[in-house]
Amino acid sequence: MMTSARKLSAAMVTLLALLLGLLLPMGASAASPSVLVSRVATSSKVMALTFDFGSDAGNVSRILQILADQGVKSTFFATGQAATNYPDAVRSVVAQGHEIGNHSYSHPYFTGLTSAQMADELSRAATAIRTATGQAPKPWFRPPYGDYNATVLQAVGNAGYGHTIMWSIDTADWQGVSSTAIRDKVLAGASPGAIVLMHVGGGATGTPDALPAMITGLRAAGYQLVTVSQLLGAAPTGQTSYVVKPGDTLYKIASLYGVTVSAIVTANNITNPNLIYPNQVLVIPATTPSTSTVRYVVQAGDTLYKIAARYGVTVSAIVTANNIANPNLINIGQVLVIPASAPTTSTVRYVVQAGDTLYKIAARYGVTVSAIVTANNIANPNLIYPGQVLIIPK
Repeated sequence: MMTSARKLSAAMVTLLALLLGLLLPMGASAASPSVLVSRVATSSKVMALTFDFGSDAGNVSRILQILADQGVKSTFFATGQAATNYPDAVRSVVAQGHEIGNHSYSHPYFTGLTSAQMADELSRAATAIRTATGQAPKPWFRPPYGDYNATVLQAVGNAGYGHTIMWSIDTADWQGVSSTAIRDKVLAGASPGAIVLMHVGGGATGTPDALPAMITGLRAAGYQLVTVSQLLGAAPTGQTSYVVKPGDTLYKIASLYGVTVSAIVTANNITNPNLIYPNQVLVIPATTPSTSTVRYVVQAGDTLYKIAARYGVTVSAIVTANNIANPNLINIGQVLVIPASAPTTSTVRYVVQAGDTLYKIAARYGVTVSAIVTANNIANPNLIYPGQVLIIPK
Protein backbone atom coordinates (compact mmCIF):
# COMPACT_ATOMS: atom_id res chain seq x y z
CA MET A 1 0.00 0.00 0.00
CA MET A 2 2.84 2.37 0.90
CA THR A 3 4.55 1.68 -2.45
CA SER A 4 1.34 2.45 -4.34
CA ALA A 5 0.92 5.71 -2.45
CA ARG A 6 4.44 6.77 -3.28
CA LYS A 7 3.92 5.99 -6.95
CA LEU A 8 0.68 7.99 -6.95
CA SER A 9 2.38 10.92 -5.25
CA ALA A 10 5.26 10.91 -7.75
CA ALA A 11 2.82 10.78 -10.64
CA MET A 12 0.89 13.78 -9.28
CA VAL A 13 4.12 15.81 -8.92
CA THR A 14 5.09 14.99 -12.51
CA LEU A 15 1.64 15.93 -13.78
CA LEU A 16 1.70 19.21 -11.86
CA ALA A 17 5.11 20.07 -13.29
CA LEU A 18 3.84 19.39 -16.81
CA LEU A 19 0.76 21.56 -16.26
CA LEU A 20 2.87 24.42 -14.91
CA GLY A 21 5.14 24.14 -17.91
CA LEU A 22 2.13 24.49 -20.20
CA LEU A 23 0.45 27.30 -18.29
CA LEU A 24 3.48 29.44 -17.46
CA PRO A 25 5.58 31.12 -20.16
CA MET A 26 9.02 29.72 -20.77
CA GLY A 27 11.70 31.74 -19.05
CA ALA A 28 13.53 33.88 -21.58
CA SER A 29 17.27 33.66 -21.63
CA ALA A 30 19.10 36.69 -20.29
CA ALA A 31 19.81 39.41 -22.78
CA SER A 32 23.33 40.57 -23.49
CA PRO A 33 24.66 43.08 -20.95
CA SER A 34 24.39 46.72 -21.89
CA VAL A 35 27.54 47.92 -23.66
CA LEU A 36 29.40 50.55 -21.67
CA VAL A 37 30.58 53.48 -23.80
CA SER A 38 32.68 56.37 -22.52
CA ARG A 39 34.00 57.39 -25.95
CA VAL A 40 33.90 56.05 -29.48
CA ALA A 41 36.84 54.69 -31.44
CA THR A 42 37.18 56.93 -34.47
CA SER A 43 39.77 59.15 -36.07
CA SER A 44 37.01 61.40 -37.43
CA LYS A 45 36.80 64.71 -35.57
CA VAL A 46 33.34 64.17 -34.09
CA MET A 47 32.21 64.69 -30.50
CA ALA A 48 28.92 64.51 -28.60
CA LEU A 49 27.67 67.10 -26.14
CA THR A 50 25.34 65.40 -23.65
CA PHE A 51 23.16 66.79 -20.89
CA ASP A 52 21.69 65.15 -17.80
CA PHE A 53 18.19 66.34 -16.94
CA GLY A 54 17.61 65.38 -13.32
CA SER A 55 15.73 67.10 -10.55
CA ASP A 56 15.04 70.52 -12.04
CA ALA A 57 14.72 72.31 -15.36
CA GLY A 58 16.61 75.44 -14.33
CA ASN A 59 18.64 76.04 -17.51
CA VAL A 60 16.80 73.92 -20.09
CA SER A 61 15.25 76.79 -22.00
CA ARG A 62 18.51 78.73 -22.32
CA ILE A 63 20.48 75.63 -23.31
CA LEU A 64 17.93 74.64 -25.96
CA GLN A 65 17.94 78.15 -27.40
CA ILE A 66 21.74 78.25 -27.61
CA LEU A 67 21.87 74.83 -29.26
CA ALA A 68 19.23 75.95 -31.76
CA ASP A 69 21.14 79.17 -32.50
CA GLN A 70 24.35 77.17 -33.02
CA GLY A 71 22.69 74.43 -35.06
CA VAL A 72 23.81 71.66 -32.69
CA LYS A 73 21.90 68.47 -31.90
CA SER A 74 22.69 66.76 -28.60
CA THR A 75 21.62 63.84 -26.44
CA PHE A 76 19.72 64.48 -23.19
CA PHE A 77 19.36 61.89 -20.43
CA ALA A 78 16.14 62.59 -18.53
CA THR A 79 14.85 61.12 -15.31
CA GLY A 80 11.26 60.01 -14.98
CA GLN A 81 10.75 62.62 -12.28
CA ALA A 82 11.89 65.34 -14.71
CA ALA A 83 9.44 64.08 -17.32
CA THR A 84 6.66 63.98 -14.71
CA ASN A 85 7.39 67.36 -13.11
CA TYR A 86 8.53 69.25 -16.24
CA PRO A 87 6.77 67.54 -19.15
CA ASP A 88 6.83 70.67 -21.33
CA ALA A 89 10.60 71.05 -20.94
CA VAL A 90 11.27 67.38 -21.74
CA ARG A 91 8.85 67.61 -24.67
CA SER A 92 10.78 70.63 -25.99
CA VAL A 93 14.00 68.62 -26.01
CA VAL A 94 12.52 66.05 -28.36
CA ALA A 95 10.51 68.59 -30.36
CA GLN A 96 13.73 70.43 -31.23
CA GLY A 97 15.28 67.28 -32.66
CA HIS A 98 17.51 66.24 -29.79
CA GLU A 99 17.98 62.65 -28.69
CA ILE A 100 16.50 61.41 -25.42
CA GLY A 101 17.86 58.71 -23.10
CA ASN A 102 16.85 57.11 -19.80
CA HIS A 103 18.47 58.44 -16.62
CA SER A 104 16.32 56.33 -14.22
CA TYR A 105 13.14 57.50 -12.51
CA SER A 106 14.38 58.85 -9.16
CA HIS A 107 18.18 59.07 -9.69
CA PRO A 108 19.35 56.42 -7.18
CA TYR A 109 22.71 54.68 -7.00
CA PHE A 110 22.07 51.64 -9.17
CA THR A 111 24.73 49.46 -7.52
CA GLY A 112 22.64 49.58 -4.34
CA LEU A 113 19.50 48.25 -6.05
CA THR A 114 18.29 44.75 -6.81
CA SER A 115 17.77 43.76 -10.43
CA ALA A 116 14.02 44.07 -9.92
CA GLN A 117 14.39 47.58 -8.51
CA MET A 118 16.59 48.62 -11.43
CA ALA A 119 14.03 47.27 -13.87
CA ASP A 120 11.31 49.24 -12.09
CA GLU A 121 13.33 52.47 -12.20
CA LEU A 122 13.92 52.07 -15.94
CA SER A 123 10.33 51.10 -16.71
CA ARG A 124 8.78 53.97 -14.75
CA ALA A 125 11.18 56.47 -16.31
CA ALA A 126 10.46 55.16 -19.82
CA THR A 127 6.72 55.44 -19.24
CA ALA A 128 7.02 59.02 -17.97
CA ILE A 129 9.28 60.06 -20.88
CA ARG A 130 7.03 58.39 -23.44
CA THR A 131 3.97 60.08 -21.90
CA ALA A 132 5.63 63.50 -22.06
CA THR A 133 7.23 63.20 -25.49
CA GLY A 134 5.62 60.32 -27.35
CA GLN A 135 9.11 58.86 -27.78
CA ALA A 136 10.78 55.93 -26.01
CA PRO A 137 14.27 56.49 -24.54
CA LYS A 138 15.64 53.10 -25.60
CA PRO A 139 18.36 52.04 -26.24
CA TRP A 140 20.27 54.78 -24.36
CA PHE A 141 20.83 54.71 -20.60
CA ARG A 142 23.06 56.80 -18.37
CA PRO A 143 23.50 55.61 -14.78
CA PRO A 144 22.88 58.21 -12.08
CA TYR A 145 26.19 59.39 -10.62
CA GLY A 146 27.94 57.23 -13.23
CA ASP A 147 27.40 54.37 -10.76
CA TYR A 148 27.53 50.92 -12.36
CA ASN A 149 29.03 47.45 -12.18
CA ALA A 150 28.59 44.18 -14.07
CA THR A 151 25.26 43.47 -12.35
CA VAL A 152 23.94 46.88 -13.38
CA LEU A 153 25.00 46.40 -16.99
CA GLN A 154 23.26 43.01 -17.10
CA ALA A 155 20.02 44.36 -15.60
CA VAL A 156 20.05 47.34 -17.96
CA GLY A 157 20.67 45.05 -20.92
CA ASN A 158 17.82 42.81 -19.79
CA ALA A 159 15.56 45.88 -19.83
CA GLY A 160 16.40 46.54 -23.48
CA TYR A 161 18.98 49.30 -23.14
CA GLY A 162 21.80 48.19 -25.39
CA HIS A 163 24.16 51.04 -24.52
CA THR A 164 25.11 52.56 -21.19
CA ILE A 165 26.55 55.96 -22.02
CA MET A 166 29.24 57.39 -19.79
CA TRP A 167 31.60 60.23 -20.73
CA SER A 168 35.24 61.05 -21.36
CA ILE A 169 35.03 64.73 -20.38
CA ASP A 170 33.30 65.60 -17.09
CA THR A 171 32.76 69.35 -16.85
CA ALA A 172 31.68 69.08 -13.18
CA ASP A 173 29.31 71.94 -14.05
CA TRP A 174 26.81 70.87 -11.39
CA GLN A 175 29.28 72.17 -8.81
CA GLY A 176 28.62 75.70 -10.02
CA VAL A 177 32.00 76.19 -11.69
CA SER A 178 32.46 79.17 -13.99
CA SER A 179 31.60 79.21 -17.67
CA THR A 180 35.27 79.80 -18.45
CA ALA A 181 36.32 76.69 -16.52
CA ILE A 182 33.70 74.59 -18.29
CA ARG A 183 34.67 75.88 -21.73
CA ASP A 184 38.39 75.43 -21.12
CA LYS A 185 37.99 71.89 -19.78
CA VAL A 186 36.07 70.79 -22.87
CA LEU A 187 38.43 72.45 -25.32
CA ALA A 188 41.47 71.01 -23.54
CA GLY A 189 39.99 67.51 -23.51
CA ALA A 190 38.63 67.52 -27.06
CA SER A 191 39.52 64.40 -29.04
CA PRO A 192 37.87 62.28 -31.75
CA GLY A 193 34.97 60.28 -30.31
CA ALA A 194 34.80 62.18 -27.01
CA ILE A 195 31.57 62.43 -25.00
CA VAL A 196 31.05 65.56 -22.88
CA LEU A 197 28.95 65.48 -19.69
CA MET A 198 26.94 68.58 -18.71
CA HIS A 199 23.75 69.26 -16.76
CA VAL A 200 20.64 71.36 -17.29
CA GLY A 201 19.80 71.96 -13.62
CA GLY A 202 19.94 75.33 -11.91
CA GLY A 203 23.10 74.32 -10.06
CA ALA A 204 25.03 74.26 -13.33
CA THR A 205 25.08 78.04 -13.47
CA GLY A 206 28.03 78.32 -15.84
CA THR A 207 26.84 75.89 -18.52
CA PRO A 208 24.63 78.14 -20.68
CA ASP A 209 27.27 80.89 -20.94
CA ALA A 210 30.00 78.31 -21.63
CA LEU A 211 28.26 76.78 -24.64
CA PRO A 212 28.68 79.45 -27.36
CA ALA A 213 32.44 79.82 -26.94
CA MET A 214 32.81 76.07 -26.43
CA ILE A 215 30.98 75.25 -29.65
CA THR A 216 32.86 77.93 -31.57
CA GLY A 217 36.19 76.66 -30.24
CA LEU A 218 35.45 73.03 -31.08
CA ARG A 219 34.37 73.92 -34.60
CA ALA A 220 37.45 76.06 -35.07
CA ALA A 221 39.49 72.97 -34.15
CA GLY A 222 37.67 71.04 -36.86
CA TYR A 223 35.16 69.14 -34.72
CA GLN A 224 31.60 68.28 -35.74
CA LEU A 225 29.12 68.02 -32.86
CA VAL A 226 26.69 65.11 -33.11
CA THR A 227 24.28 63.01 -31.06
CA VAL A 228 25.35 59.83 -29.29
CA SER A 229 23.72 57.63 -31.92
CA GLN A 230 25.55 59.51 -34.67
CA LEU A 231 28.80 59.24 -32.72
CA LEU A 232 28.39 55.48 -32.39
CA GLY A 233 27.79 55.33 -36.12
CA ALA A 234 31.10 57.02 -36.89
CA ALA A 235 33.26 54.55 -38.80
CA PRO A 236 36.34 53.65 -36.78
CA THR A 237 39.58 54.30 -38.61
CA GLY A 238 43.03 53.92 -37.14
CA GLN A 239 41.60 52.64 -33.85
CA THR A 240 39.81 49.50 -32.69
CA SER A 241 37.08 48.94 -30.12
CA TYR A 242 37.35 46.04 -27.67
CA VAL A 243 34.53 44.78 -25.44
CA VAL A 244 35.92 43.72 -22.06
CA LYS A 245 35.26 40.08 -21.16
CA PRO A 246 35.14 38.45 -17.72
CA GLY A 247 38.67 37.87 -16.47
CA ASP A 248 40.22 40.52 -18.69
CA THR A 249 42.86 42.92 -17.40
CA LEU A 250 44.36 45.90 -19.13
CA TYR A 251 47.63 43.98 -19.31
CA LYS A 252 46.00 41.11 -21.21
CA ILE A 253 44.18 43.47 -23.55
CA ALA A 254 47.27 45.59 -24.18
CA SER A 255 49.27 42.45 -24.91
CA LEU A 256 46.60 41.18 -27.28
CA TYR A 257 46.87 44.32 -29.41
CA GLY A 258 50.56 45.01 -28.94
CA VAL A 259 50.09 48.36 -27.22
CA THR A 260 50.98 49.60 -23.76
CA VAL A 261 48.63 49.77 -20.81
CA SER A 262 49.33 53.49 -20.51
CA ALA A 263 48.20 54.02 -24.12
CA ILE A 264 44.85 52.36 -23.40
CA VAL A 265 44.50 54.27 -20.13
CA THR A 266 45.10 57.57 -21.93
CA ALA A 267 42.82 56.75 -24.87
CA ASN A 268 39.92 55.86 -22.58
CA ASN A 269 40.43 58.41 -19.79
CA ILE A 270 40.69 55.60 -17.21
CA THR A 271 41.37 56.81 -13.68
CA ASN A 272 41.99 53.36 -12.14
CA PRO A 273 43.78 50.88 -14.45
CA ASN A 274 42.85 48.03 -12.09
CA LEU A 275 39.13 48.67 -12.44
CA ILE A 276 37.49 47.63 -15.72
CA TYR A 277 34.16 45.88 -16.20
CA PRO A 278 32.84 43.09 -18.42
CA ASN A 279 31.12 44.58 -21.48
CA GLN A 280 32.94 47.89 -21.14
CA VAL A 281 34.02 49.14 -24.57
CA LEU A 282 37.63 50.26 -24.75
CA VAL A 283 39.28 52.25 -27.49
CA ILE A 284 42.46 50.50 -28.57
CA PRO A 285 44.78 53.17 -29.99
CA ALA A 286 46.51 52.57 -33.28
CA THR A 287 50.01 51.20 -33.21
CA THR A 288 52.49 50.80 -36.02
CA PRO A 289 55.22 48.52 -34.79
CA SER A 290 58.40 48.43 -36.83
CA THR A 291 59.50 45.21 -38.47
CA SER A 292 62.47 45.19 -36.11
CA THR A 293 60.19 44.95 -33.03
CA VAL A 294 59.62 41.46 -31.59
CA ARG A 295 56.90 40.33 -29.20
CA TYR A 296 57.59 37.66 -26.60
CA VAL A 297 55.03 35.74 -24.53
CA VAL A 298 56.26 35.28 -20.96
CA GLN A 299 56.71 31.63 -19.98
CA ALA A 300 56.79 29.98 -16.56
CA GLY A 301 60.11 30.70 -14.86
CA ASP A 302 60.96 33.69 -17.04
CA THR A 303 62.55 36.81 -15.65
CA LEU A 304 63.26 40.06 -17.44
CA TYR A 305 66.96 39.29 -17.11
CA LYS A 306 66.56 35.97 -18.93
CA ILE A 307 64.38 37.49 -21.64
CA ALA A 308 66.70 40.46 -22.14
CA ALA A 309 69.69 38.12 -22.39
CA ARG A 310 67.90 35.92 -24.91
CA TYR A 311 67.32 38.86 -27.23
CA GLY A 312 70.53 40.73 -26.55
CA VAL A 313 68.87 43.82 -25.12
CA THR A 314 68.96 45.42 -21.70
CA VAL A 315 66.35 44.98 -19.00
CA SER A 316 65.85 48.74 -18.88
CA ALA A 317 65.03 48.76 -22.61
CA ILE A 318 62.28 46.17 -22.09
CA VAL A 319 61.00 48.02 -19.02
CA THR A 320 60.76 51.26 -20.98
CA ALA A 321 59.19 49.68 -24.07
CA ASN A 322 56.45 48.02 -21.99
CA ASN A 323 55.90 50.69 -19.31
CA ILE A 324 56.68 48.15 -16.57
CA ALA A 325 56.42 49.59 -13.08
CA ASN A 326 58.05 46.66 -11.27
CA PRO A 327 60.76 44.77 -13.24
CA ASN A 328 60.47 41.87 -10.78
CA LEU A 329 56.79 41.36 -11.51
CA ILE A 330 55.84 39.86 -14.87
CA ASN A 331 53.02 37.42 -15.54
CA ILE A 332 52.87 34.15 -17.44
CA GLY A 333 51.14 34.83 -20.77
CA GLN A 334 52.03 38.53 -20.69
CA VAL A 335 53.19 39.74 -24.09
CA LEU A 336 56.31 41.89 -24.00
CA VAL A 337 57.55 44.16 -26.74
CA ILE A 338 61.22 43.44 -27.31
CA PRO A 339 62.78 46.61 -28.69
CA ALA A 340 65.05 46.42 -31.69
CA SER A 341 68.70 45.79 -31.03
CA ALA A 342 71.44 46.29 -33.59
CA PRO A 343 74.64 44.89 -32.12
CA THR A 344 77.79 45.49 -34.08
CA THR A 345 80.07 42.69 -35.31
CA SER A 346 82.59 43.73 -32.66
CA THR A 347 80.15 42.81 -29.84
CA VAL A 348 80.48 39.37 -28.24
CA ARG A 349 77.91 37.57 -26.09
CA TYR A 350 78.95 35.29 -23.26
CA VAL A 351 76.75 32.80 -21.41
CA VAL A 352 77.58 32.84 -17.70
CA GLN A 353 78.76 29.49 -16.35
CA ALA A 354 78.62 28.12 -12.80
CA GLY A 355 81.44 29.67 -10.75
CA ASP A 356 81.87 32.68 -13.05
CA THR A 357 82.41 36.18 -11.72
CA LEU A 358 82.54 39.41 -13.64
CA TYR A 359 86.24 39.68 -12.79
CA LYS A 360 86.96 36.29 -14.38
CA ILE A 361 84.87 37.09 -17.47
CA ALA A 362 86.42 40.55 -17.89
CA ALA A 363 89.92 39.08 -17.58
CA ARG A 364 89.09 36.40 -20.17
CA TYR A 365 88.10 38.99 -22.76
CA GLY A 366 90.58 41.69 -21.81
CA VAL A 367 88.00 44.29 -20.81
CA THR A 368 87.14 46.01 -17.54
CA VAL A 369 84.39 44.96 -15.14
CA SER A 370 82.87 48.43 -15.35
CA ALA A 371 82.61 48.11 -19.14
CA ILE A 372 80.61 44.88 -18.80
CA VAL A 373 78.47 46.41 -16.05
CA THR A 374 77.65 49.43 -18.23
CA ALA A 375 76.99 47.37 -21.37
CA ASN A 376 74.54 45.12 -19.53
CA ASN A 377 72.96 47.63 -17.13
CA ILE A 378 73.97 45.46 -14.15
CA ALA A 379 72.83 46.88 -10.82
CA ASN A 380 74.91 44.56 -8.63
CA PRO A 381 78.28 43.42 -10.11
CA ASN A 382 78.44 40.63 -7.53
CA LEU A 383 75.16 39.11 -8.66
CA ILE A 384 75.16 37.22 -11.97
CA TYR A 385 73.45 33.95 -12.80
CA PRO A 386 74.42 30.79 -14.68
CA GLY A 387 72.76 30.95 -18.08
CA GLN A 388 72.68 34.73 -18.09
CA VAL A 389 73.90 36.17 -21.40
CA LEU A 390 76.31 39.07 -21.11
CA ILE A 391 77.32 41.52 -23.82
CA ILE A 392 81.12 41.79 -23.90
CA PRO A 393 82.03 45.22 -25.32
CA LYS A 394 85.08 45.67 -27.48
